Amino acid sequence: MASYIARNIVKSPAALGLTQQQFGNLRAFSVGSQLNNKKTVPDKTGKNIVLVDGVRTPFLISGTDYSKLMPHDLAKQALAGILKKTGIPKELIDYVIYGTVIQEVKTSNIAREAALAAGYSDKTPAHTVTMACISSNVAMTTAIGLIASGVYELIVAGGVEFMSDIPIRHSRKMRNLLLQANKAKTLQQKLGLLASIRPDYFVPELPAVAEFSSGETMGHSADRLAAAFGATRREQDEFALRSHTLAQHAYEKGHFTDLIPVKIPGIDKVIEKDNGIRVSTPEQLAKLKPAFIKPHGTVTAANASFLTDGASAAIVTTEAKAKALGLKPKAYLRDFIYVSQDPIDQLLLGPAYGTPIVLEKAGLTMKDIDVWEFHEAFAGQILANFKAMDSDWFAQTYMKRSSKVGAPDINKFNNWGGSLSIGHPFAATGIRLAMHTANRLVKEDGQFGLVAACAAGGQGVAMILERHPDANAN
Repeated sequence: MASYIARNIVKSPAALGLTQQQFGNLRAFSVGSQLNNKKTVPDKTGKNIVLVDGVRTPFLISGTDYSKLMPHDLAKQALAGILKKTGIPKELIDYVIYGTVIQEVKTSNIAREAALAAGYSDKTPAHTVTMACISSNVAMTTAIGLIASGVYELIVAGGVEFMSDIPIRHSRKMRNLLLQANKAKTLQQKLGLLASIRPDYFVPELPAVAEFSSGETMGHSADRLAAAFGATRREQDEFALRSHTLAQHAYEKGHFTDLIPVKIPGIDKVIEKDNGIRVSTPEQLAKLKPAFIKPHGTVTAANASFLTDGASAAIVTTEAKAKALGLKPKAYLRDFIYVSQDPIDQLLLGPAYGTPIVLEKAGLTMKDIDVWEFHEAFAGQILANFKAMDSDWFAQTYMKRSSKVGAPDINKFNNWGGSLSIGHPFAATGIRLAMHTANRLVKEDGQFGLVAACAAGGQGVAMILERHPDANAN
């Protein structure tokens, strides 16, 4: 598909093109506060399910201050932190749903282990979910389903990723030999197995951020996608710089109220901020070499998200339950959709596919969205999604829609930075996106927010949040 799109761009530059001037001046779709319009999205569950609040640990570059922990150690910080922030007694939690992608083999159901470590009741069930970069979105929407069906009322949802210590396996040949050795009963059998070892048995298997179906790394796919949609190196670097600059400003203004401090055991240091936010200059970014497709690629270390350690957690319940507990919810969780498409040429286009569908489901239009929060896997991925969304040709050819949905208003898009700057612990990002959406709706006096993200496997999610009348941004 990539080469096909590229050929059509050459034939018709306006088909998908978004010039640098247009990128900086995308037309505004929303004017003023939508709360004054009294428009709402009907509740489909009969429960008016709400996002009460959420927290996250500081997101750190892997191999830094969290490096000596285990994943459940980090997860317990978020799980304990959400109870502390909301004041909800641990005994009232009905269920815990927690996401992770690269699993620690010792804690395969990390939801349960982290909940116990955080001091939750041993009577509270917990299960782990995984759907790549949208795992904590899955945790939230699973909570919606369990609450809507009447099984539970008060659920903690979240996710953790710990890239500082990933499982590295022996080779398949060595694993087979070790299993046989475990069954060997005589010295002769054991010596025979030992004699069969060859040098290649010792080559380890390293996990890779690559698609199992294609073998292609996500960065390589992002580079091809950027080229197919005509996203230039300069555009990508400028978007990355925007992300870091906005994240730095948001932190300095105290907007990251979802951040909780983390004390590292055995170290006289409290972690209080993300450590990947680095405001650079266009000149410095331009000096970096391509990271994946060399020497002509456009994806670099600066315009791609980095490997990150971090955890998040949020409370999902009914509006009635929140009121009974004296809680002030952040937002209504109004609607959501999961999408999937070609994992080779459309791996990272989840937001482009999910956005028009969730808008239609909710009875909303682009003009109704006051806050946009997309996961920034790569700057080129964001720009490609913008261009796909703003193309009638793409909508008709690939999405089988009559017309384009349009690109988001850049002035309402990721205004507190995103994954490029804040970091991207795979299974924790979804909660951050939801919390930034909910808190921005208050700060920016909006009503509706749209969260969207791509994920490995060519999948994606889009969610609609509506500001709760009792919400504050603390």
